Amino acid sequence: MSGIRMDASRLIELAEFADASPRTIAGDVARLVNGGELAAGDRLPTVRELAAALSVSPATISQAWQALARAGVIESRGRAGSFVRGAEALRLAPRMRGMAAPDDPVRLDLSRGTPDPLLLPALGPALSRVSTRAETGSYQAEPVIPALARALRDSWPSDAESLMVVDGALDAISRTLEELVRFGDRVVVESPGFPPFLDLLDVLGAVAVPVRLDEHGMVPEALAVALRKRPVAVLLQPRAQNPTGASMTPERAEALARTIANAERIDDLVVIEDDHSGLISIEGDVTLGTWLPGRVVHVRSFSKSHGPDLRIAALGGPRELVEHIAGRRMLGPGWTSRMVQTILLDLLTDGASIDAVTEARRQYYTRQRMLGDALRERGVAVQEADGINLWMPVLGERSALVQLAVAGIRVAAGSPFLAAANGTDAPGAGRTRRPGEFVRVTVGMVRDDVDGVADALATAAKHVVAGGY
Repeated sequence: MSGIRMDASRLIELAEFADASPRTIAGDVARLVNGGELAAGDRLPTVRELAAALSVSPATISQAWQALARAGVIESRGRAGSFVRGAEALRLAPRMRGMAAPDDPVRLDLSRGTPDPLLLPALGPALSRVSTRAETGSYQAEPVIPALARALRDSWPSDAESLMVVDGALDAISRTLEELVRFGDRVVVESPGFPPFLDLLDVLGAVAVPVRLDEHGMVPEALAVALRKRPVAVLLQPRAQNPTGASMTPERAEALARTIANAERIDDLVVIEDDHSGLISIEGDVTLGTWLPGRVVHVRSFSKSHGPDLRIAALGGPRELVEHIAGRRMLGPGWTSRMVQTILLDLLTDGASIDAVTEARRQYYTRQRMLGDALRERGVAVQEADGINLWMPVLGERSALVQLAVAGIRVAAGSPFLAAANGTDAPGAGRTRRPGEFVRVTVGMVRDDVDGVADALATAAKHVVAGGY
């Protein structure tokens, strides 16, 4: 997309830089982009041109431009100059685009929500035991290898009538929603919640009904209000909720199940549980299926514990619904690779792999506690969290992203995670809080220098750059 060529004098006139520090320059340019005064494709002044106009060194402008690039606000096109970043490729849905991190390198990337690769179990031993031939006896054979099915059933948190494996948790959620949801149907969701869930509902033409959270997940009283809208499904994350890190207690799960059981005119409602963190969660298995047998689809992903690129998750629930999902899948990919299933089975039963996952769970717990405690000591009101993510309140989302980029740290913008337009469903949010005043921090990637990271996060959380927005 082509835009205008912004000269230095015009940019200075628009921005009214309060001072000529890299942080202020970066913040004011970001404000212009956020407010639409700088459009996608607009070319910014060169480093030397703006430096001369502001009577500062080129290094000052260079630092500001680098911070804006790290925050995803602008992009460098080499000798062509620096440009306001345009829309991402359409392969990503709108909220997923909001989550996508730029390719610009940073000192510490805490934006991606992925596990620490150094804490994943080694695949070498499992690969050495897999057949050297990718063969299968029949295209119509059972989609789950029997030994893996037994291992999954032995560890399942409730008595699911039927189990199958799919290509990751989002694949499981997508296929389940496609079976349940028709255009115009309502689905209860967490807010804040996982952005791709909201994108999926948009694609299906469904209406998201947001429910606020506390430190134990969905609030029963808020769920009761949402159920009056007669949704067809409730979509929630029982452990290490993304982005807040909240985990349900058995008492909370029972209260939510009781709320659903007592609601009127929703006899066909199905609960879909995304246990995406599974084996790295410090909390025990919990599912509403214990109290709502036959009405819960529970999804367990192995991406966080064993590796995102395995692309495998298990799905368990009512036999009729699971068989419908499996039958429809046979007309597409058919089954999840039996080679990948064999690798997962090996990882779930091999002693060294089990020990590696146990150590990863301990490490993530330690990292959460250390960074969370450090932030609270610095006056940032973050909740204790489970899993690899932390939900941090900030005075201004864009300002925090830019300030952290200056420090060489990237976090995820909070606004894509909010289902409610007014943002009042976020934990701790009041009626006066604007949406997007949070960022998600992938604490699981903070291996060292906790105090230094906490200092940078706390500064960004509690301050808005001059000329703030």
